[in-house]
Amino acid sequence: MTPRLKEIFNKEIKPALKDQFGFKNIYMAPRIEKIILNMGLGLDASDSKILKSCEEDVAKITGQKPVTTKFKKSVANFKTRKGSNAGLKVTLRKNRMYEFLDRLVNIALPRIKDFRGLSTKGFDKSGNYTFGIKEHIIFPEVSFDRADKVRGLDIVIVIKAINKEHSFALLEKMNFPFIKKGDN
Repeated sequence: MTPRLKEIFNKEIKPALKDQFGFKNIYMAPRIEKIILNMGLGLDASDSKILKSCEEDVAKITGQKPVTTKFKKSVANFKTRKGSNAGLKVTLRKNRMYEFLDRLVNIALPRIKDFRGLSTKGFDKSGNYTFGIKEHIIFPEVSFDRADKVRGLDIVIVIKAINKEHSFALLEKMNFPFIKKGDN
């Protein structure tokens, strides 16, 4: 069964973007390639119990087992050792990516306390969008009582587009809650 957001993207959003930007072909319209979630654990990564509980939380949020990332070099000021655990990472593609985006936009982001919208400054020059979430407990899959500590998540949405404006239009059509210019 195809995800709801994927059907909407193929039937409504893609043709609308083709018309909006005057593309000759529907395949020239911007599309999302993958979503990367990253949870840095810092000093807690050395504790196997905390690492396992964070791994379970990220797996519940994404529906996919995360990979444990390692430090590439030792830095004394940050108390890191080369090869020790740094955090968790998940790359979502295809159907899981659309299901996660749907839950993120419609369920998780509205649950953030004092949420005013996402910044439009998170686009890089190739059109990818990056933002952070301070509390991973905004996802309904994670039990608030079971979480030992509130952790942050970095989310990178890799978009295949010609420029930033096309990427912004795609995410806006997918109902991303961006801050409007007049709002403060």
